[in-house]
Amino acid sequence: MSDTYERLIQLLDENKASYRLIDHEPVGQTDEVSRLRGHALAAAAKCIILIVKIGKKTTRFILAVVPGDARVDTNRIRALFNATYVGFAASDVAERLAGSVPGTVLPFAFNAELTLIADPGLQDHAELFFNAARLDRSVALRTTDYVALAKPRFERVAVSEV
Repeated sequence: MSDTYERLIQLLDENKASYRLIDHEPVGQTDEVSRLRGHALAAAAKCIILIVKIGKKTTRFILAVVPGDARVDTNRIRALFNATYVGFAASDVAERLAGSVPGTVLPFAFNAELTLIADPGLQDHAELFFNAARLDRSVALRTTDYVALAKPRFERVAVSEV
């Protein structure tokens, strides 16, 4: 799984992205790791891999990225794709698609099977924070660099957890 970490760092370095690495205790929960990193929960990029079924024959996988203080609204995803079913991808499938373990999924779709959808609320912060495909290291990345490099499809897919 360290290949995904290396690929991320290479992408950021080759594109001269403005980022910093933050080492911390190995934590994968967004609220806990945000406290360790010392930033507002909303500045975290929470990444969830979903399975979307469209009719009986078509299945897609979505990498949904929402602010850390929100959750993915599966009803909005369902409506976006006119889907018959939306749910969390099985952990083994999510791990294969993400190239990392749960809690360390990057907000980048390095696998061609993933469609990247990001909530516009992510753009409310100058920096985004996320685990760097490992539980003990995170990235603080300038949001404009994230948008330029990841090229997400922006859709309102977050709903507040409060």
